[in-house]
Parts: sequence; structure tokens; C-alpha cells
Amino acid sequence: MSGAIARATDSDAGAGRRWVALIWLLVFYGSALGNTASTWLAARRDGQPLLLWQVLTWELSSATVSLLLLPALIWLCTRWPLHADVWRRRVPLYLAAALVWWLLHVSGMVLLRKLVYLAVGAHYDFGALRLQWLYELSKDLRTFALLVALRHALAWYGRRRQGEAHLLAAPDEGPPVEPLDRPERFLVRKLGRDFLVATADIEWVQASGNYVNLHVRGHDYPLRSTMAAIEARLDPAVFVRIHRSYLVQLARVLAIEPLESGDARVHLADATVLPCSRRYLAALRVVAGQAPTPQRVEAAQG
Repeated sequence: MSGAIARATDSDAGAGRRWVALIWLLVFYGSALGNTASTWLAARRDGQPLLLWQVLTWELSSATVSLLLLPALIWLCTRWPLHADVWRRRVPLYLAAALVWWLLHVSGMVLLRKLVYLAVGAHYDFGALRLQWLYELSKDLRTFALLVALRHALAWYGRRRQGEAHLLAAPDEGPPVEPLDRPERFLVRKLGRDFLVATADIEWVQASGNYVNLHVRGHDYPLRSTMAAIEARLDPAVFVRIHRSYLVQLARVLAIEPLESGDARVHLADATVLPCSRRYLAALRVVAGQAPTPQRVEAAQG
């Protein structure tokens, strides 16, 4: 039940997403309106018979289709980011995605323009197809590269501001102060400062692309790892897998709410609600029954 997860942080995350959406709207439509003004004024200066609604249609159709394609680009950058150790292998994927962007962007904006022109009783002529498609290709490749770079820059800044977690490395000399296969602390780098987060303070873990987010007292610290890898490093008597994308610290579980679908919701002590898939539910009940936490109860269905 992904719609019910993490209610304690949903409002903040939703507000953040709304601000991001507003910024993208301002970027694309602000640029479109600026280009409209420049093109129309240049046409008037040169005595060209160009109407304002025509220029608006050209620019706004391009911006609208780009915005519709943007979530796919963001998903691509999140799912297969261009990190230093993998970017060479992923460049062909991004080149293929750029070509798909070009084809969909040009097809979509031409369709929108034809519909607008048809609505006002006019005819839209895209021009010489080969030249126009090549012209749009050169523009769209630059736009795609710029958006990918901007997305990666924003993600990097977000991790820097939020704080990125790292596993403690083995010391150059002498034995480690704690077992590396069961880390007791994680190193968090945030805006140039390093501090330690105790493993015992991690409330739950969520998969996020090439990262997992360590949720600690209302903050998410991204750790570059897979769920399987982090699960293997955490104590199975303390942290339990409840979903393909979630691990939870057992001591934080307040109640397990079964659902008619066979899945469940896991209620935490801080009012957070996480999904539990039927695949992991039986094991969670077994481990919860063995754990010395008398405050834990199983909620009645319904």
C-alpha cells in the first residue's frame, strides 16, 4: 500500500514536490514567454507578417510537451544516475533517451500546433521535414543535456544539504573499533561537516534508486547501497524486511494492521505508517512475537 506509507513525512515531501513543480513550470513557461516576446518584437522590427498568437502557440506547445516528458527524464536520472564510476556505461542509454525525447517532443508540439491552428481556422505548416527535424534535433539534444545536468546538480546539492551517509571504512593501521560487517555507526557528510549517526537511531530504511534512505528522527540520509546489501549489514534481530523497498527497526513497530488483500500496514511509534507485503508478513509476525517489546500489538482488521 504505497499510498499509505510514511504519513509522518508526507506533508513535507508533498510541499517540496509542489515547490519543485512550480519551479519547473516557471522555468519552461517563463522561457517560452520570453522567447515569444523576442520573436514577435524581432518580426515587427523586420516588418514580417507574424501574429502574436502564432508565436505563443509555437513556444507554449514546445514548453508543454517538454513538461509532459520531464517526469520520464527525472525518473531516468534517478534510476540510472551518471556517477563517476558508471557514467561511461550509461552514456549510450542517455543518448538513446535523448533521441526518444527528440522524437516525442517534435511530434507532440507539431500535433498541438496543428490542433490550435485548426481551432482558429488556419493551417500550420511545419516546413521542409528533413531540415526541420534536423534543426529540432540539434536543439533538443542541447536541451536534454542541459536538463540532465541540471537534474544531477540539483540531486547533488540536495544530498549535500540533506546529508549523505557512508559506511565507516577500515582504518589504515590497527583493527577497526567496531565490526565492519555489523556497523554500529554511519558517517554522515553534510555541507562540508562530518558527524556520526548510530545504527540504533535508524528507524526505517527505504530504497530510492541507487540509494537507500536512512530515516533518523525525521531526517533522511541517503546511502549509496542496495536494499539487499544494507540488509546484510544490519542485525537481523533488530532490523526486519517488511517490503521489497522497506526495512524497519523492530523496536519502533507499534502495531501491524492486516489488510483484506493479504498485505498489511506497519504502524510505528512516531505515527509513521509503512507498507508490509504479504511476502514478508509471516516472518515479521514471527520475529515480532519473539521480540521483548510488550507495547507491540497487532491491530484488528477493519
